Amino acid sequence: MSEAPHGAPIKTPGQLIAAVIAGFAVPIIIIILLAYYVDNSTRTGAGTDSLSDAAVDARTAPFAQVDIRDANAPRVYKTGEEVYKAVCSACHASGAAGAPKFTNTGDWAPRIAEGFDTLWHNALMGKGAMPARGGTSPDDYSDYEIGRAVAYMANNAGAKFDDPPKPVPGQAAAAPAGASGATAAGADAASGATAAAGASDAAGAQAAAAMAAMANVPQAAAPASGATQSADASQAGKALYQQVCQACHAAGVLNAPKFGDKEAWAPRLKDPIDTIYNYALHGKGAMPPKGGSNASDADVKAAVDYMISAAK
Repeated sequence: MSEAPHGAPIKTPGQLIAAVIAGFAVPIIIIILLAYYVDNSTRTGAGTDSLSDAAVDARTAPFAQVDIRDANAPRVYKTGEEVYKAVCSACHASGAAGAPKFTNTGDWAPRIAEGFDTLWHNALMGKGAMPARGGTSPDDYSDYEIGRAVAYMANNAGAKFDDPPKPVPGQAAAAPAGASGATAAGADAASGATAAAGASDAAGAQAAAAMAAMANVPQAAAPASGATQSADASQAGKALYQQVCQACHAAGVLNAPKFGDKEAWAPRLKDPIDTIYNYALHGKGAMPPKGGSNASDADVKAAVDYMISAAK
């Protein structure tokens, strides 16, 4: 039995030339394609983004920033959503410290039933673990902007509140009616303003005067430890306590020593009075500096003296 003859695949000179060209051309084409793929598919290792322009700019950015504003330009008010995201979401997004959780109708229903003015007043004055104005100052967010944030949160939980009236340039912004009774000093100032105002705008003038009085608590210097407080300093301390400090100290929220509780205050009174002042001015534990207010150092010290006097 004879075997079939074996033939070479390349039988002509033309086929030989084609095979040689293909042997060189195919690998070259593959190398070119691979190089093109690698060049157009950037691969970055861990940490290599630290050299990007954005990362370098962030690391070398100055700590202080200058924000130049035109004092004569009309104020652009933040929306309720913007204020919520910047301030309120810190607690309301998760329901921290008993805050009604955003969009939770069960948490918000009893509060919505109290009405918008009550909710607005509580946001401005503080309630429970919530500091006045969410820990901001009137320079950060106006009463109107705080009111818009309240309406935004309540409406996302089923309410149908309108935004508060937009302030008219040159006129005091309307404030919730409940704000007029926040402090004794505010009530006195409000009554004087009401007497001067006409009957048609008596409620608005009273509320505006009360807010102005609370923003201008007497700046009397706090007395030295052990001395008898002057009437003005005592009144300033009491007013600031009622406006800010009682949010936590009235009920002992977040381990704050309860007002008038001698047992809770005893270990704290072992510290020098300057140390206690320092805690109130610069914060300690869950308590923010100055309780989240923008009160003067003298008024904060007066409020400390007022609380200490009630615990002796």
